[in-house]
Amino acid sequence: MSTSSQPVSRRSFGKLAAVAAAAVAGGSALSSCATRSGTASPSAPLRVMAINHVWSHAISGRVAELEERIGRRVSITMLTADQLASSYNVKLNASGTDVDVMMVRALQEQLLFAHNGWLTDLTDRARGDTAYDWADFQDAPRERSVTDGRVLSIPVVTERPALYYRKDLVEEFGGPPGTLEDLLEMSLELADRRRGFFGYVGRGQRSGAVSQWSSFLYSFGGDFTVDGRSAIATPQAIAAYELYGGLLERTGPPGATNMSLEQAMPIFAQGKAAFYVDADAIYTNFLDPKISTVQDTVGFAPFPAGPAGSRPHNIPSWSLAVNEFSLLRDDAWEFIRWASSPEMVASLQAEGIPGARSSAWSDRATLTSFPADLAEAMRINAENGLGHDRPEVLQVGRARDIVGRPLVAGILGKSVPGIARDANAEFDDFLVRDNRHREPR
Repeated sequence: MSTSSQPVSRRSFGKLAAVAAAAVAGGSALSSCATRSGTASPSAPLRVMAINHVWSHAISGRVAELEERIGRRVSITMLTADQLASSYNVKLNASGTDVDVMMVRALQEQLLFAHNGWLTDLTDRARGDTAYDWADFQDAPRERSVTDGRVLSIPVVTERPALYYRKDLVEEFGGPPGTLEDLLEMSLELADRRRGFFGYVGRGQRSGAVSQWSSFLYSFGGDFTVDGRSAIATPQAIAAYELYGGLLERTGPPGATNMSLEQAMPIFAQGKAAFYVDADAIYTNFLDPKISTVQDTVGFAPFPAGPAGSRPHNIPSWSLAVNEFSLLRDDAWEFIRWASSPEMVASLQAEGIPGARSSAWSDRATLTSFPADLAEAMRINAENGLGHDRPEVLQVGRARDIVGRPLVAGILGKSVPGIARDANAEFDDFLVRDNRHREPR
């Protein structure tokens, strides 16, 4: 079953924790949070909190087989990402037992949740079960599931960047760009901004653009940090900032620094840009004639190569974890084991939901629901991919904001090196504080 509520505003984890603590201290603990007694009633449902996502709906339609296996009803609540974050912080700060399986963003939340002691250690269950085959998960998503040597989540949905392009416009070039320099040159040649046509469109918002810029950074041979220190002012990072900024400053739409996914995607869908890089998960938007004018001309290609080759991200966008306060942790693991089994991942991937198991990706029958060129691009990007698209820190939002400053400067046509050095110093200071907060309590 699924329930929903009115969207809540985005708040910091600290503010949410304070709200939860105040509620408990005031004697108004949430009625849904049962007192932890060590055992659960045989009639208690297994409670799953999930993102309102195609994966969650697909699992909901199959859950009867698991209910029969564990002898317990499964209740699935689907919320928006903001609602999930708010609910987790309220419930888990109150040590709530009324959620068993949690759908989480490993790159956004796992470090913080682990630091707070909210996630059950799944290491022995995942690695000790031969039939489950933990080694079958792709390297990059599997590595992001581990914190301090412990498996704390299991990846169930993955994504990579795709190069979306207009097939009708690249014929004269012999096909889509294979390198980032080619992407810039072709974007410059195809742009006609006085007539409202752009060579390249992409995210330019300071924080929101970082996850897509990351693949440019890696392909130039850079990363966010090296040996625990900021690396956003290295020559590689500066080159990535300048190229990405140049794409949008010289060939992109006006107001690019205010654009997130919601603003950039429609520009390409309405045939107003030649190239667009964003998550492969959004491809259906360009095939839907209700919202797209490019369904007959859109092409899909692997992420272009930089000086270090093609190094896109391949991330677990959504994973499953077990609430440390759950009274049904054995059944919660059975849900995860079933929902992320080789058979289930292959079945869901055949329906267009990309998973994290190598066995599914090596079976081309699971990719037939995707356009053939997209399936090939996804496969190549998965093989080359790194498992993170943002800094791996506790305070992810603040880190993205710092890292995004030179990116915005590049889009505005400003000189990047000086701003990158300033941001680098700020990021170094941030990392010192963040590492201090990560020390064991």
